[in-house]
Amino acid sequence: MKRSLTLEGARLRRFGSFLSGAGMMAASWLTIRHFFNANFPESIFRGAFCDISTFFNCDSSAYSAIAQVMGVPLGYFGLFTGALVVIGALFPSRAFERTNKSLALANTLGVLSLFSYSVFVLKSLCLLCSGFYLFSLLSFALFWKYGHRDDHESQIRSFFGFSFKHALVFGLILLAGAYGFQQYTAARKDAQLGGVATRVVKQYYSLAQVPAPSLISPYWTVRATERFEDAPIRIVEYADFRCSDCLFLYQQLKRLKREYKGKINIAFQFFPLEAKCNTVVDKDLHPGACDLSFMAAADPAKFEAIHDEIFENFEKAKTPEWRAVLAKKYGVEGALNDQAVQDLVRRIIETGAEYEKTSDKYAHGIRSTPTLIINNRMIIGTLPYAHLKAIFESLLAEGAAPGEQKFIENWVNLKK
Repeated sequence: MKRSLTLEGARLRRFGSFLSGAGMMAASWLTIRHFFNANFPESIFRGAFCDISTFFNCDSSAYSAIAQVMGVPLGYFGLFTGALVVIGALFPSRAFERTNKSLALANTLGVLSLFSYSVFVLKSLCLLCSGFYLFSLLSFALFWKYGHRDDHESQIRSFFGFSFKHALVFGLILLAGAYGFQQYTAARKDAQLGGVATRVVKQYYSLAQVPAPSLISPYWTVRATERFEDAPIRIVEYADFRCSDCLFLYQQLKRLKREYKGKINIAFQFFPLEAKCNTVVDKDLHPGACDLSFMAAADPAKFEAIHDEIFENFEKAKTPEWRAVLAKKYGVEGALNDQAVQDLVRRIIETGAEYEKTSDKYAHGIRSTPTLIINNRMIIGTLPYAHLKAIFESLLAEGAAPGEQKFIENWVNLKK
């Protein structure tokens, strides 16, 4: 006796298949939306935030190497697969169902691979992606139990009975859509260097000015002048060595520090989100962040090297074993028991309480990482390279000597 998931006489099963496909589409769409919001934000006031803890962290996935394939967000392939399941439930046919059954197997293998990569390589799990994983597994279970199978076929063989004609048409549509997403991604990337960057600069100058912290950290990641306030670009960076967004910012600043060498000072203001040493905010998210701060603060001459090594080995830095090796390598094992070093780090952390609260949920202005104070204007969260570069260029133009001001000339001579 033949079985079927979507053909006549299987209305309840068809409805279940429809729901699983719709769920895959919804989760994929949210994933795509988050990918673009995270990588190509349209303003400094509205970015992307999906970060419950170090492990449940959507931003880690959005910034990862597997978030896109040649400019096409990975969520697009999930959206397409979900759409085929929905259409197959609404307009069933034997060939359509058998092709979708084959795709369900391929999709499930992809889901298991992505889940393993997230958990074991990225050490985090995107909640939006998890929604897609669950609906995909539901769809596969339905195809496994009820998917079309002839009397003479084994269960495994039935998953390879797809229609070549359907597969070819689906493949062509998939490629056309992928090309469209690729072009859209390129346009969003270009916009970051044009209109959006200009808007970000205007928004930056609309921010109220704030004072510098009472204690500017003596630990700088780049130094252009002896006095912090003498550089044309001055950044106080409240950051946490265990914060994934801080890693993203580190990667942007690494490039910009080379481009603006001799013009920029960056003071690293320790702000580990761990209750062990931070009493300014009620957050205990990153075990080991305080110990990393103490080790980095042990010797100012070694700070920059330790700072860079921690971020370059971000995943390894989560383990006590790696931190012990790091401490031994730089001879800073004593920092974990050095009261003077720990007191200094805590004093730097406590400067976060000097700013007016920026959220009703928290008592003080410095409440999360990273938080940047760029030339006395505060930005909470990360900014991509293009936005930071646009702000830096504006600050340099603002401080240029008379006769060196940059301008755009655009006029028409109306005289006859």
